[in-house]
Amino acid sequence: MDKQLEETKPFSSGQKVFRVILLAAVLVLTILLLLNREKIQHLEAYGYPGIFLLSILTNATVLIPLPGVVITSAMGAVFNPFWVAVASGSGATLGELSGYMAGVGGQVWLTNRAWYQKLENWIQKYNHWPIILLAFIPNPLFDMAGFIAGAGKMPLWKFLLFTWIGKIAKMLVFAYAGAGIFKNF
Repeated sequence: MDKQLEETKPFSSGQKVFRVILLAAVLVLTILLLLNREKIQHLEAYGYPGIFLLSILTNATVLIPLPGVVITSAMGAVFNPFWVAVASGSGATLGELSGYMAGVGGQVWLTNRAWYQKLENWIQKYNHWPIILLAFIPNPLFDMAGFIAGAGKMPLWKFLLFTWIGKIAKMLVFAYAGAGIFKNF
């Protein structure tokens, strides 16, 4: 990651207020998505744009997973699996901005946590590989990587690029698996 991680400057009161508002907005978004998850699933009827939007929404929750990969598998059986993976992986990447923004907003509270220090050291040591690996593995822990990237001031474009690589690879696996499994039905 960047050397900026080592230089932690105190926040001004305006920065603290902005970060608290940002963190609160991410939490409210998570709650709204959870409350409306049944309505959100109907977006898949709109083809690739629906898959893209659905993937944004299922990945925008923080630490509470919604079944985005299951939908990717099912849509891989209906549409071209490659394009399903591209739509789903791209949407998932944008949805992960919630974790990044939560890291920016929650930096004040995160930096003194033991798990934060361990993951931050791992990301610093191996650069972009932890982001790609955590984006590829289906797990709710990817939000932690977003927290670290946001709190550690990783450039947004780097976070999005590394996340996109991992998410596309994961969605390719799920879309083609769905196409293969559902082909026999």
